[in-house]
Order: sequence, then C-alpha cells, then structure tokens
Amino acid sequence: MAKEFHNEILELKEKVLEMAQLALNMLDDGIKALTTQDFELAKITDEKKHKIREYDSKIEEKALQLIALYQPMAKDLRRIGTILKIITYITRLGRYGKDIAAVAEILAEKYPMNEYISIQHMWDHVKSLIKDVIKAFDTADISKLNTFEERDDEIDKMRWNIFRESLTFMMEDSANITCSAHIMMVARYLERCGDHACKIAEKVYYMVTGEHTEIS
Repeated sequence: MAKEFHNEILELKEKVLEMAQLALNMLDDGIKALTTQDFELAKITDEKKHKIREYDSKIEEKALQLIALYQPMAKDLRRIGTILKIITYITRLGRYGKDIAAVAEILAEKYPMNEYISIQHMWDHVKSLIKDVIKAFDTADISKLNTFEERDDEIDKMRWNIFRESLTFMMEDSANITCSAHIMMVARYLERCGDHACKIAEKVYYMVTGEHTEIS
C-alpha cells in the first residue's frame, strides 16, 4: 500500500510539473506574440486555456482521491495540500499568458519599440522566478527561495518604470492612450505573475519544512 501511494504521489507531482510547464509556455508565447506581432501564436496561446483548466480539475480530483483513500500524514499530507494550493496559482499564470496574447492584435499598429523591450526585460525576470520556484517544488531544494522577496521588489520597480514610460507616451500624443494603457496592463499582469510565484514559494517552503513563511 505504501509503495502504491508513493507511486501515485510521484505521478501527481509529474502532472503538476506538466501543468506548470504549460503555464510557462503560455506566458512565453504570449510575450512573444505581443513583441513580434505574431497573431497566429496569439491564437494558439488562447486555445491552450482549455488545457490548463483541464489540468487544474484533474489534479484537484486526483489529490482529493489520494487523501480519501490513503489518509496521508505529515510531509505526504503537506505535499498534497501544497499541490491543491499551487495549481490555482499555476492556472492564473497560464491565463495571464492568454490575456497578454490577446493584446497582440490590439497593438497591431506601430508602437514605440522600447516599450516592448521593457516588457521583454520584465518577463525575463518574472520567468526566472517562476522557473526557480517550480524547480524548488520538484527537487524540494528551497535554497533559492530566500532571494524571492528582493527579486519580486525588482519586478515591482520594473512595472512602475513601464507605467511612467507609458504615461509619457500618452501625454506626448493622445493617439497613444489606448496602446499605452494596454502596455500598462501587461506590465501589471507580469507583476501579478511574480506575486503568484512568491505565493507558490511560500507553499513549497511549508511543504518542505512544515513551517509557514511570508514573502511580501
């Protein structure tokens, strides 16, 4: 019974990792669709929202089944509890990728390239945060989580820099208002993705140590 439960946990963990990779790909593709004006990629990214939702439902159902069937305790119970928590954050990451891709067609008209460069730069930082926390979940190595608060603060600063740049474009020409507003929103989405990565990090820390922490 113990071996069977262990195998079931490993399979569930693999599904979570697959889901996380899908969400990361959706964000990656959403940013690429935006910065390169690839409308076909934007459409493909939008269609993946159904798959991320399916992962969410199936993982939740399986996790609850394992709790009911095996009544796990201690670290095993924390692991399943962590999975039930983080799949919500992972789903939101994927949906932000879909939302960013949706902006690509809206910004089909010419727009200052340095705004796209700023968005790409911000995404590079957010992406590294997400990849590190997913690796921490996979390996139970939480050594990199102690840098998350500082890295998240840096992402917040990038968001406000983009906000100020966009505001400047708005004031220079009223024709830029709509596009600049969307760029501000994309930066906000990326900031929220960083926040979700930090919330996942908190849950992973609890999974490994049995202690709660807060990454603000």
